[in-house]
Amino acid sequence: MIFGMFRPTSRTVLARPQVQLDLSFKRDKNGQRRGGKRKGAGRPRRPKAGEWHKTRAEVNHAHPQHVTLRVSGAVGHLRRRTIWKAIRGALLHSAGRDDFRIVHMSLQGNHIHLVCEADNKKALSSGVWGFEISAARQINGITGRSGEVFPDRYHVRSMSSLRQTRNCVSYVLNNWRHHRGAQGPVLFDGKIDPYSSGVWFPYWKERTVPEIHIPPGYDPPPVCRPRSWLLNVGLKKVEPISVWEIPGGRDR
Repeated sequence: MIFGMFRPTSRTVLARPQVQLDLSFKRDKNGQRRGGKRKGAGRPRRPKAGEWHKTRAEVNHAHPQHVTLRVSGAVGHLRRRTIWKAIRGALLHSAGRDDFRIVHMSLQGNHIHLVCEADNKKALSSGVWGFEISAARQINGITGRSGEVFPDRYHVRSMSSLRQTRNCVSYVLNNWRHHRGAQGPVLFDGKIDPYSSGVWFPYWKERTVPEIHIPPGYDPPPVCRPRSWLLNVGLKKVEPISVWEIPGGRDR
């Protein structure tokens, strides 16, 4: 037996060399140290979300804004009288603002198109937000349901040229022809979408008289008159929009 020899047992804890851990800390706006960026961190993204939470671009008051609002599938098909009544109420609520105006609109099966004018980015954001809140309350109130109506952030695109503006207005007012078989009452001899602001549009190619005829029992949408040059004067200087245009397809 050799004295002095150390024989480790199951209870023996061997000393390990001490190593300095390399922790990359970051500080937040309050000066607190937080862990660095890592995969899977943060709140998970909603499934089928339509818009990333990115910084919105600045808004030029002279440029119309094309806003698209996707509606929750739980609401059901939008092109029906009860939903139209709710949307009209939301449009009337938005008409009281001076820094934000909804000039054109159309209601499709599961989304809403708006052509807006806004003084700046803040006015656009608060104006669309106010429209969404009013529309959601009235839709839920009329249909007797509860829950969210607009699950995603709205999508917006700025129109900076006359050609863009002309195509955008045609797309919004004739979008029902893009979605073939869109439901709705046959008014205006099937020329104008009754679930849009097309009845107020003064520059239709087929309009021969300045007077606007409203069929009995039809409630037109309370939209605002445009103030921007592109939507007001500019549309007189380009190719007229036909009621038979199919956005993304051939005309009749």
